[in-house]
Amino acid sequence: MMTNVFIAMTITFATTALVSVGGIAAMVPEIHRQAVDIYGWITDSQFATAFAISQIAPGPNILFVSLIGWRVAGFAGLMVATLATIVPTSALAMLAGRTETRLAHAHWYSIVRSCFQPLVVGLITASGIVTAKIAIEDAMGVVLAAGVAVHFAFTRANPLVPIFAAIVVGIVAGRLGYF
Repeated sequence: MMTNVFIAMTITFATTALVSVGGIAAMVPEIHRQAVDIYGWITDSQFATAFAISQIAPGPNILFVSLIGWRVAGFAGLMVATLATIVPTSALAMLAGRTETRLAHAHWYSIVRSCFQPLVVGLITASGIVTAKIAIEDAMGVVLAAGVAVHFAFTRANPLVPIFAAIVVGIVAGRLGYF
């Protein structure tokens, strides 16, 4: 039975990683759909927690996939999810690097390459929308998210300031019984 989970995790994370452009952030909507909606490996809350931890922890954002694997099947799940995400994409990156060296001077290649920037922005935006939908459950979440968004839009201050403030407000609100 556990073998089926490992196979499903391998297929899910490898195929998602191979078709995503823009890194782990672009993979979030599809990983959510697979891990929460289709397989039911984790809940929305566990998904949001894993994503939040991966964003604030030092190191690569690939930690997000590793945390899901850990939640699903312990250390073995962590290894399967991480390797399924890293190995195929690393092989593809090596192949792409070699191919780009050969095609760098072709006119059509520069046109195709210029199309990737808006594609990546769209995928990362979709990731933000999916994450916001599952993280904002009530009016307090809306107020906190709006406050952080306004701060980012209109100031150049350290981004950790509103995030820390939102954490403090969330803790205080929880202690006061609003959650």
